[in-house]
Parts: sequence; C-alpha cells; structure tokens
Amino acid sequence: MSSELRIKKLRGSGGYVMARVTDEQQMKGNLGGPDLFLAPIGRLDADKISKHFCNTCEKEFEGAPKIEFENPNEEVAENLILAERGQYICNTCESSIAEYREFKKQDEAGDVGNAKPIEAAPQVEPPQQVAENIPQPIEEHETQSTKETTTQPGPATSVSSIEGRAVYDENANKIGIAKQVGVDSTQSMVLVITQNDGTEGSIPWKNIKKVGEIILLGNPEESVTPGKCSNCEFTNKEGSKFCEECGTALQ
Repeated sequence: MSSELRIKKLRGSGGYVMARVTDEQQMKGNLGGPDLFLAPIGRLDADKISKHFCNTCEKEFEGAPKIEFENPNEEVAENLILAERGQYICNTCESSIAEYREFKKQDEAGDVGNAKPIEAAPQVEPPQQVAENIPQPIEEHETQSTKETTTQPGPATSVSSIEGRAVYDENANKIGIAKQVGVDSTQSMVLVITQNDGTEGSIPWKNIKKVGEIILLGNPEESVTPGKCSNCEFTNKEGSKFCEECGTALQ
C-alpha cells in the first residue's frame, strides 16, 4: 500500500475539506460509494487541509477549518471505549462541517460485548425472540430448513460485534458479509458489507430489520431526502434550487 499523500475531497454533513490523505485513510473514508467521508477518518492534521467548504456560508475558504475535539475515554460497551470525539467547524460562521468519533478496544485480542445504556430506562418485559426461516436446498425425499434466532437492532447492538455476520435480504437471499458500521454524508449510520462479488457496499441502518446470528434486511418504504440530488445523490441544504455538487436543478 502506497504511503504517498493525495489531495482528496472529504465530505461531511455541513460541507467538505480538501486534504492530503494516505491510501489507508482513503479506505477508511470509503463507505462503498464514489465519495469519501471525513467521519470514518477522524481527526486530520490542519496542515494537511488546503481548503474547506461550508454549506451554510455557501463558500469555499482557503486553509483548514477549526478542529475541536475531546478525549472522554468513556466506556460505551464491554471492551470498547469512546477515545475521542470532535468536529470540524467553519471559521466564519461556526457551523459544523463534519463530526467524528474514534473508538478503541481496551483489550485488542478480546471481543466487544454488549453496549452500555446511555441513560436509565424503565424496566420492561424482554422482547420475545423471533425465529426467521432461512431456506435450505431441498433434497430428494427430504426437506430441510434452518432457523436463525434474531433480535431487533437498536442502540444496544454492538458496533463491532456484527463483523463477519452473514447478511440476507428480505427474500432470504445471502447478499454478503458484514464488515463494519459507518456513517454517510448526512451522519446517518450505515452498514458496510463485503458483497458476494467481493466488492464493498453500504446499507442504510434503517433497512436492517433484525440482527442476530445473521443480519436480515427489511423492505421499508422509500422516503425522499429533502435536497438530495437525483443525478449525483449529493445531499444539499434544504431549500436549495440547484445541486451544489453538479449544478442539476433539484425537484
């Protein structure tokens, strides 16, 4: 892998930066589409950033935006701590250009356990586990079926614990293997998978119906994101008439 630095556009929810990044950082910022994102990369050195664009100001500025961060070292799951969280902030209007989180395992050789609750919640009856039927090949004179026990995904689902699990679509067809969890340009959580053909792809977290020993996708009604360009799929500021990325008129 080359250590040469290349100038790349790295997107955030409120703009983008132009920065010199390594091949490894490019891989972190790639969530399966054509764009690279700041959030998975984390904090960059200011001297590596040559320009930044603020959606609120609708203007590109020379140099790096302001970078603020803290190190809470907060345990968010068993054997997983939030080591750093920060954001890139426009120097002119103080709007957030991008946010990021960096997690670390306390024991690199150990597994990540259940997530810690963010706040106390009322005691409720535990949900019944639901069995999803995964069809198996039918042999002559014999029919076989396998049941996978699944639970609803939610805040308590560990980010790292789903790595390597098989991903099935709503028709019970295996489409790939879970690789990691990331965020898209709107800071929405996505599941990054290695597809059956070996390429990477990303799935919006809202499309995940159940998480258990396998990951089962649902088929939610498609919603239209305000300001999303139908041509390049860039998410513009609400109320924009033209795409800031490609200039296409918005619906």
